[in-house]
Amino acid sequence: MSRNSENIEVVVLGGGYGGVKAANRLARRAGVSVTLVNPRPDFVERIRLHQLVTGSDDAVEDFEEVLGRNVRLVVDTATLIAHAERRVSLAGGGNLVYDHLVYAVGSGASAPGVPGAAEFAHTVADLDGARRLRSTLAETPATAPVTVVGAGLTGVETAAELAEAGRHVTLVCGGVLGPSLHARGRRPVARRLAALGVRVLEGAGTRVTEVTRDAVRLADGRDVTGAVTVWTAGFRVPDLAARSGLSTDAHGRLVTDPTLTSVDDDRIVAAGDAGVITGRPFRMSCQAAVQLGTGAADTILRRIAGKSPAPVRLLFAGQCLSLGREEGVTQFSYPDDRVNALHLSGRSAAGVKEIACRSTLRQLVAGARKAGSRAVREDGSGPRRNVPA
Repeated sequence: MSRNSENIEVVVLGGGYGGVKAANRLARRAGVSVTLVNPRPDFVERIRLHQLVTGSDDAVEDFEEVLGRNVRLVVDTATLIAHAERRVSLAGGGNLVYDHLVYAVGSGASAPGVPGAAEFAHTVADLDGARRLRSTLAETPATAPVTVVGAGLTGVETAAELAEAGRHVTLVCGGVLGPSLHARGRRPVARRLAALGVRVLEGAGTRVTEVTRDAVRLADGRDVTGAVTVWTAGFRVPDLAARSGLSTDAHGRLVTDPTLTSVDDDRIVAAGDAGVITGRPFRMSCQAAVQLGTGAADTILRRIAGKSPAPVRLLFAGQCLSLGREEGVTQFSYPDDRVNALHLSGRSAAGVKEIACRSTLRQLVAGARKAGSRAVREDGSGPRRNVPA
């Protein structure tokens, strides 16, 4: 039952892909009031942050484009979920009560755990980090070497983007290049990086053991000099669930059942990187987040309707990565996200990646229209930013 006999209150924590998808879907139902809490007033296109670094995209959209006007926006950060009381405490001092809660706080750059990394390395995992990196590069001579640590998709895309912009880049893999790709899919990635002049260091000996102001030290004893170091190895999730006494896995993700419901509280569901289904870990990705946002909303809507929620089924198509603005690689996969030998490369793959980025945003915009068209600010010019008492 709702605390308000006329409305069911749903609070969504996090305005990324999963949170926005869930909020818009929930707001379409009569009798459901949706409040979305996000630390900043704009939606961040995280899959374009590497483009922000070189200036080919700003990676930001106004929430008025992606949130329906039936969704209230609170620009703040959740500090505690008092789930027994169904209340969220905010950093700004306010509180929000809820009947159902969507935990979609996302992920950010991992703590490297390597001496000097926190002090000297930049990240591209969030908007602030990407903007700081761009500012630092603007103040660094174009001929100065740049080191990118981590050869996952983020590291590869960042290295290629910087190299295409004229930077002298070394990509330190710490293992294999593109570990999530099929061996055949790695080959065109390596060729494109070589063509861009990226120096790729692979193998167990390339694990970084220390970062200094102007170099990184590798496990094999080598020092790789660089005026700027970019750390892209790994992600971590906020510790909000753990601090709130909810069950989490070893990575801090909220543990859920197959319906995305917290194993501790059936009023809480997870969407996106910050949750994990027991026994079914999935790759942190935008592709997963939009599906999980839909699934989280559907679980809540079925409970509101007095029905049992259905297990969420994730279907994957593959992995798209840009290698600069001119080329890319599309790695196809089986529906369960296991990669296969099929792939595209070159300009056609760059086009696929751009289509994927645009279509994801269009999904959110379409959801906003169904949830009441554009959000409206309190002054009538943009998103409503509701400040709780």
